[in-house]
Amino acid sequence: MDRSAMAAMLRDMLLARAFEEQAAQEYAQGNVAGFLHLYPGEEAVAVGVLHAAEPGDYVVSTYREHVHAIVRGVPPRQVMAEIFGKKDGISGGMGGSMHLFDRERRFLGGYAIVGETFPIAVGAAYAVAYRRLPEAVICFFGDGAVNQGTFHESLNMAALWKLPVLFVCENNHYQIGTEIHRHSAVVEVHKRACAYGIPAEKVDGMDVLTVHGATRRALERIRAGDGPQFLECETYRYRGHSMADPGSYRPAVEVNAFVANDPIAAAIRHAEAHYPSAEELQCVGPDCVHRFAEHCCAEGHLDPAAVERLRQEVGAIVQDAAAFARQSPAPDLADVQAVFLRNRRFETLMEEPQ
Repeated sequence: MDRSAMAAMLRDMLLARAFEEQAAQEYAQGNVAGFLHLYPGEEAVAVGVLHAAEPGDYVVSTYREHVHAIVRGVPPRQVMAEIFGKKDGISGGMGGSMHLFDRERRFLGGYAIVGETFPIAVGAAYAVAYRRLPEAVICFFGDGAVNQGTFHESLNMAALWKLPVLFVCENNHYQIGTEIHRHSAVVEVHKRACAYGIPAEKVDGMDVLTVHGATRRALERIRAGDGPQFLECETYRYRGHSMADPGSYRPAVEVNAFVANDPIAAAIRHAEAHYPSAEELQCVGPDCVHRFAEHCCAEGHLDPAAVERLRQEVGAIVQDAAAFARQSPAPDLADVQAVFLRNRRFETLMEEPQ
């Protein structure tokens, strides 16, 4: 991989981390309403997968999709404005954090229902296969979705029809607050794909180069007509399930809870939704962004000064996005109608051949 590609991936990882931390601050300040599911810790998955994809490929995501959208090319301004529920958001301010959508970039949306991504992805893949196009559909989902009926039904259908879909499991070990060994009889998610004859691989989801390489190989097989492929990316989210979740069920926070066992302190902690500090996060595991930055420097692709310039660049982008979102007007009824008509026109993207 050349220097420019390495720098582009690192930049997107830094941008993703900075954007999500800014979104958390905006939520804490009351600028964001509703649920907010953040991505810090999982950046290597989105960046590794989407940098291996082609512009013509379709992407179907979950409710934790801000980073997927940004890495796919959606301007951070429009993503932040959508999180704010503003008119200039990518969905006109009417989708919010969990429902980003961008037709031009073939980002088919984030879906709030667990397991909803599977039938959407299979439907899009069927349309691609029917028209015999060289495109693929990338379907993101979490480990908590693999016990849904849609998972098994969709994998069976994709295998039966040899559809061009890449299933990407972002296994962060927790279904909201339930660890995987407590909600799944088979904790190695990739092994489930063998029931449908789908080639599957488990990779280190904290290493962007490993994810990128595995994705590239899987997409090559899909484009060669080998049918669906399956990747399990083992990763970790540093925050709770959402901004409303303090993450107290996880080991690092449990230790802190046992040390600070004063019931008043515990009540205050839950009320304030305390999140781990930067020092506490370092104890959880390797930081994929820092890890990749060190790799780029060690291999001579970048130097520490270049990395610092990237950090400053993405920091400015995120601050600009937040300012843009704050100043954006709220949508009105006329905007609702305009978005509805625009989405109706999306069906032309998947129309049957003449």
